[in-house]
Amino acid sequence: MSMTIIILVCVLISVAGVLFAVMQMFAKDSSAIEDRLEALTKNRGRGAPTAEKQASLLKNSLDDGPSPIEQFVSQFLNLKAFLYQAGWKMSPTKFIAICGITGLASAVVYVVASPFKTITPAILVVGCLMPILVLLFAKKRRMRKFASQLPQSLDLISQALRAGQSLSAGLQLVAQQTSDPLGPEFMNCFEQQNFGVPLEQALIEMTERIPNIDLQFFATTVVLQRQTGGDLAEILDKISKLIRERFTIWGQIQALTGEGRLSGIVLLALPPGLFLVMLKLNYEYIMKLFTHPLGQKMLIFAIVMQLLGALAIKKIITIKV
Repeated sequence: MSMTIIILVCVLISVAGVLFAVMQMFAKDSSAIEDRLEALTKNRGRGAPTAEKQASLLKNSLDDGPSPIEQFVSQFLNLKAFLYQAGWKMSPTKFIAICGITGLASAVVYVVASPFKTITPAILVVGCLMPILVLLFAKKRRMRKFASQLPQSLDLISQALRAGQSLSAGLQLVAQQTSDPLGPEFMNCFEQQNFGVPLEQALIEMTERIPNIDLQFFATTVVLQRQTGGDLAEILDKISKLIRERFTIWGQIQALTGEGRLSGIVLLALPPGLFLVMLKLNYEYIMKLFTHPLGQKMLIFAIVMQLLGALAIKKIITIKV
């Protein structure tokens, strides 16, 4: 009876951990510096902040350094930049805690639900990696949306320059007319130069936050034009046209490599599907992979070869434009 209670408690803790991880993953957790700057900038045009608001903005230290966990992780992975590029407003420490919770919850659920305990460490590792995979997917989707918004934004800046407005006014126009993720980034750049940061430096910092080659072209063009002169509107039109042509070529490549991607999906799904079929037809036969030492080695070898095959197929069908 006591063992049953322990199992139930473990399951409840695992479910609570997963729910907490999901809630924290979508929670809005801006840093203290961002909150203070946002409060200061949003008060513009509506009067100065009150004494209480000024005290609340300035009472905390701006020198809050990263935690020891963040320092250790930053040696191997720039997790803070990944979280920012994915649009997740949370600290790296909190994300690492979420990874640990999901990994522990996955291992506990597997131990409770499955009689085979030999691959529990693998289940723990997979559970820890799941939030990272979701983070990479969210980052890739957000960066792709940013790239698709850039040509139209360059057209807006070019039209603003031809209308006689300044480059900073063009950046503000793009920030007001474009949705996330490009709009807030340009607004951040515009606000930086309003606070006294040189426009060239603000653009370079934006390229550091957003790893996009077309954005680097834009920033380099602006820096060179401000140093040497030239028709910036015409240059931006050419960059916008170049970006659209690259998107056209990328679409053609996606169409040509569609057969390869489909073949890769079939080849990668075939072994797990065959495993499930054999598990249904001959349970004792397939369980040799888990119970016999040689079967366990064969299973590990098969998983490794499956991963290597997936990487090889991805390398073949991935063509950089």
